[in-house]
Amino acid sequence: MKFNIDTKRVIKISDRVNALFHEYRQIGNKDREAGGVLLGRFIQSSLDVVVDRGTAPMKRDIRKRYFFKKHRDDHQEIVQSIWEESLETCNYLGEWHTHPEPHPTPSAHDIKEWKRVLKDTVCDSDELFFVIVGTESIGIWVGFRASLALKKLKRC
Repeated sequence: MKFNIDTKRVIKISDRVNALFHEYRQIGNKDREAGGVLLGRFIQSSLDVVVDRGTAPMKRDIRKRYFFKKHRDDHQEIVQSIWEESLETCNYLGEWHTHPEPHPTPSAHDIKEWKRVLKDTVCDSDELFFVIVGTESIGIWVGFRASLALKKLKRC
């Protein structure tokens, strides 16, 4: 699955990560939101981004029907481990979570949280990605750390 970041770059979601998203879709009436972080690579020759991995919901995350909050330390431990294991090539790229709606849109809480992540996260990238997994489609937004602006991406 690919989405245009701009006219020259795309973000590709690997089959492995797409399967993770699919597993946690909120299909049932009582399914709770799920989420985690996105990990992957910046492809220097093309400037494209590939999302290779994602963390799954963890025991200490808060999961409710219309709310998800990851336990930062638990997910960070996995991010650090993968970073080291990959010889510093697999990067933190952003966040993902689910919504119990067919075609997801970010809530006011989502936007506020994404801007906090853009402002407070320590990483090398000037932009981060935010995915909402709906019951029928996936929405991806790119956030720019300098301006805290968000832009919805279109599927290729």
